[in-house]
Amino acid sequence: MTSTQVRVQRVYDTRRADGGARVLVDRVWPRGISKKDLHLDDWNSDVAPSSGLRKWYGHDPGKFAEFRRRYHAELREPNARQALERLLDQARDGVLVLLTATKDVEHSHAAVLADLLQR
Repeated sequence: MTSTQVRVQRVYDTRRADGGARVLVDRVWPRGISKKDLHLDDWNSDVAPSSGLRKWYGHDPGKFAEFRRRYHAELREPNARQALERLLDQARDGVLVLLTATKDVEHSHAAVLADLLQR
C-alpha cells in the first residue's frame, strides 16, 4: 500500500485547500449544516460507533481507552467491516479527510479510525 495520509477535521471548521476525499463518519447528520455546504465525497455512517457505545462513552476522555477497545470490537462486525473496507479503499487513493461533528476530535471515533487506516 502507498503512503496514506488520513486527517480528522470537524465539519464546522474551514475547509482546507490541500484537498483530499472528504468523508463524514458520523452516524447522524451534523446540526446546522446543509449538504451542499459540507462539500462531501461520501457519508459513511456505518463505520460510526453504535448509539449505545456512543452514549456510554459520552465523550469522557477518562473512558477513551475502553471506548477504543469496544469500538474496535464493533468494527469487526460485518456491516462495519464493509464500511471500514470502503474507507481503506478511499485512503489508498491519496489524502483522506474524516469529518466529524465531535468537539474533541483527539478523543473521538474519527481519531480511532484515522489510526487504524494509517497502520
